[in-house]
Amino acid sequence: MPLFPVVAPADLVPPYVLLDARPGAGSFAREHLPGAIHADLDAALSARGLPDFDPARGGRHPLPSPETWARQLGAWGITPETRVVAYDDACGGSGAARLWWMLRAFGHGRVVVLDGGIQAGLAEGLPAPGARPEPTGPYPEDRWLLPVADLAMVDRLRSDPDWKVLDVRAAPRYRGETEPFDPVAGHIPGAVNLPWQENLGPGGRMKPAQELRRLYADLLGATPRGRLVVHCGSGVTACHTLLALEAAGMGGAALYVGSWSEWCRNPLPVATGADR
Repeated sequence: MPLFPVVAPADLVPPYVLLDARPGAGSFAREHLPGAIHADLDAALSARGLPDFDPARGGRHPLPSPETWARQLGAWGITPETRVVAYDDACGGSGAARLWWMLRAFGHGRVVVLDGGIQAGLAEGLPAPGARPEPTGPYPEDRWLLPVADLAMVDRLRSDPDWKVLDVRAAPRYRGETEPFDPVAGHIPGAVNLPWQENLGPGGRMKPAQELRRLYADLLGATPRGRLVVHCGSGVTACHTLLALEAAGMGGAALYVGSWSEWCRNPLPVATGADR
């Protein structure tokens, strides 16, 4: 059985493998939690470093191939029995939730996100994670097991009344008032907006499960949770909402990995303002 997906520093029980999912080597080199392995968002949790990288095909953070991901997990010494704790410096939104989702999408149930991230870990301390595992063979999985939506599927479902397409970017980006990362501002026509930061309470901690259930029950209405597609700018912060849905006992939504960064680079309609 999968673990409850978020854990406070005080509730960690060794042994576990601690993975730092922040992007870039600089932040990790300057400071990280004791015993952590760097699981670089850009280099390890996406395929953006490949020679044929094109954000119009898969977005700014496309998934690596399942074979590449299986080899990476083996290089970190992660097997199906390994307990994994992921963290970043943005309350799970800058890589930790993406890492959680990628492991869960490989059928790995023993993975959690550190509530409050590196800031909480440094302030409150962590029990020693234990000996770093030795590299092993590729993880024994060869495909993504959780639902994923592609460009064509999102284009089809965005106008289907039996489905919801959820954009978790900040409201000004959704409305098209600003766009700091991509060449076009706006949102997918028909998509609703609930920023991923709404999953968080005081101190950047995940809201209690009951609050999350109310939040997403209001959003979904009569739409079954298995008919929800979640996206963001590049398929990273969307995973935080998938994490929150899992914490609320409402898992089953699909991830649109390419997200706005893929959509806006293709000849597809764009909406601005408060769509709904």
